[in-house]
Amino acid sequence: MSDAVPQGMTRAGGGIGPGPGYMSGFGNDFETEALPGALPQGQNSPQKCAYGLYAEQLSGSAFTKPHPERTWCYRIRPSVKHATRFAKIDVPFWKTAPHVLPEVISLGQYRWDPVPHGNEHLTWVTGMRTVTTAGDVNTQTGMAAHVYTVTASMVDEYFYSADGELLVVPQEGRLRFCTELGVIDLEPKEIAVLPRGLVYRVEVLDGPARGFVCENYGVPFTLPHRGPIGANCLANPRDFKTPVAAFEDREVPSRVVLKWCGQFHETWIGQSLLDVVAWHGNYAPYKYDLRTYSPVGAILFDHPDPSIFTVLTAPSGLEGTANIDFVLFRERWLVAENSFRPPWYHKNVMSELMGNIYGIYDAKPKGFVPGGMSLHNCMLPHGPDRNAFEGASNAALKPEKLEETMSFMFETRFPQHLTEWAAKAAPLQDDYIDCWASLDKKFDGTPGVK
Repeated sequence: MSDAVPQGMTRAGGGIGPGPGYMSGFGNDFETEALPGALPQGQNSPQKCAYGLYAEQLSGSAFTKPHPERTWCYRIRPSVKHATRFAKIDVPFWKTAPHVLPEVISLGQYRWDPVPHGNEHLTWVTGMRTVTTAGDVNTQTGMAAHVYTVTASMVDEYFYSADGELLVVPQEGRLRFCTELGVIDLEPKEIAVLPRGLVYRVEVLDGPARGFVCENYGVPFTLPHRGPIGANCLANPRDFKTPVAAFEDREVPSRVVLKWCGQFHETWIGQSLLDVVAWHGNYAPYKYDLRTYSPVGAILFDHPDPSIFTVLTAPSGLEGTANIDFVLFRERWLVAENSFRPPWYHKNVMSELMGNIYGIYDAKPKGFVPGGMSLHNCMLPHGPDRNAFEGASNAALKPEKLEETMSFMFETRFPQHLTEWAAKAAPLQDDYIDCWASLDKKFDGTPGVK
C-alpha cells in the first residue's frame, strides 16, 4: 500500500518531482542549489540574497568546536516564520530519558517478537513506540531505542526533534523523508541519520512500514577510529549519501510537531516548512547502504570483540566508551581455526539492544526472528543458546559463509530502562531466559577436552 502524496519538490539539477538525488561522502562540506545562482559565493550572509531569500545558519554543535557542524540555508522564509504559539500535545508511546519506572524491572535478559501491524492510522510520530531509554536528555547524554510501525504518510504535517538525532533502521517497507535539505528514500538494508533540529515530513512509499530508531541525545554519530585497521574497510566514507537541495513553495495550512526535552508540542502555520532553496555546510541528513559495509574479522583463531563491527559511533565523555555504538552483523566468512566461532558468553559494561533486519542470527538460531529485538543490559551475562553452543562446539571447522543474515546492535555505556509498553504491551517472549536452561555441566574432574 502507499498513500504518499508527491509534493513536486524542486530539486538541484533542475528536476521537479518527488524523487531524490544524492552527494557522496561522510562529513563533507557540501554545497547544493535547486535554482541557479541561489547559493552565495565567497561569503555566508550577503546584505541581500539572490531570489529574495533569507540566510540562516543551522548549528549542530558549539560554535567553537574544532570543525563545527553547521549548515547555511538560503530559504524562502526564515524559520521564525515557521511557528506561532506552541501548544502541548500527548504522544503517549514516545518516551524520553530519564524515564525510570519503579514498577518495571529492567534487570534481566529480554527478547521480543516483531511488533505486529494493525489497521490503525499511524504516522511517523504516532507510530513510534519506545522500548528503552538511557541517560538524560537534559544533560544531552544517552539515548532511546524505538520501534516504528507506519501505515500513513504525513500530509501537510512536519516534525523535528530538538532532543537528538535519529538513526533509522528500516526492517519492512519503504519510507520517504522530505527534509529541509533534500529528499531521502529509505528501504530495508539501508539506514538514515536525521540531525537534531532538522525539519522533515515522512511519507510511505511501500507499506505498512516497520523498523527501529536510535535517538541519540549526545554528540552526533561519526565514523569510528579504525586504529591499526587503517584507512579502508568497515564503513567507507564515499558510501554515505547526502541529498541535494530540494524545496517547496506551497501556501497551505500546515501542522508542525516539535519534540523538546521529552515533551511534544504543535503549532499551525500557513505554508510548507521545506523552503530551503540552497545550502552549504556539513550538518545534513544522510543515508547509508548496509550492504556496502566491509566486515573485518579473525583469519586465524578466536572471535574478535563486537566493536570490530562498528558502523557509526557517538563518543561519550569517558575515553574508551561510547554514548552509542551502532554495530552491524552481516553476511561474512568464518574461517577461524580451533575456535568457537559464534559470540562467546560474556557480560560487559555496555548495554546491548539488538534487532534482526532479516535472516538467522548465528548465536540464536531460534526465536530471534526478523523484526524482533533483544536487550542485554550492562553486567548481565548472555551468549549462545544450547543449540548454537552445541552446534559450534562440534562443527567441522572448514571455511563457512554466513549468508542471508543481517542484524544490528544499539550499544551504550548507560543502563537501558524498559518502558511500560516494552514490559507489558509489546510481544515479549516470556520464555527467552529458558534458552540457557538446558546448558548442562560438562566438567567431571578428569583431564581432557569434553
